[in-house]
Amino acid sequence: MRKWRGFTLTELMIALVIIAILAAIAVPSYRESVKRGNRRAAQSAMMDIVNLEHQYFAANRAYASKAVLGYALAPEVSSNYTFDIALDAGPPPGFSITFTATGGQASDGNISINSNGVKTPADKW
Repeated sequence: MRKWRGFTLTELMIALVIIAILAAIAVPSYRESVKRGNRRAAQSAMMDIVNLEHQYFAANRAYASKAVLGYALAPEVSSNYTFDIALDAGPPPGFSITFTATGGQASDGNISINSNGVKTPADKW
């Protein structure tokens, strides 16, 4: 009598189906987690820019443009977002910072904050 070793085709197919189901659940969840992490990094950079704007305003009684501020995004943020600063002459003077999502982050949408601390869209903060 001969003993067979190994797996049958049915056993391999069942294992493959289980792995496919687990991957179908895990991959979208992982992608959303990565997007949230990228957004948090952008929000941190955005708050740094807000602080720099307030410091500039305290010294110069006006807010700085993007060129004057000279802020460079970190590589992990610049690969997913670009930013722009829109100035409002007032009165009172103000600014609005908008981070535009690019690449794989584009489906997440843009985020912005103004000099009054209003953050949009609210569900992304």
